[in-house]
Amino acid sequence: MTEEGDNLLNDIEARLRHLAYLQKELKRENEGLKETLNAKERELERMREEYGALQSNYTNLKQARIIAARDSEVADTRQRLSKLVREVDKCIALLNE
Repeated sequence: MTEEGDNLLNDIEARLRHLAYLQKELKRENEGLKETLNAKERELERMREEYGALQSNYTNLKQARIIAARDSEVADTRQRLSKLVREVDKCIALLNE
């Protein structure tokens, strides 16, 4: 071969080595990105589960407050009713005198 052919062959070999190096670097980067993606997907799933639990707790809290409000309303209604019954008893007692 001629000197020009040798130079061309050496240039091609150098470029092939460089391409092989770049391919290995891209593979490493790709693996790192895959690991990052998997970590983010796990975090997203954990957050979805946490969101579901918080939503469930919120619903339970709303229901508990509604029940508590009803209980206090029942107690207030009983007190008012007892007061009215006492007043009616007093009126009946006055009428009987």
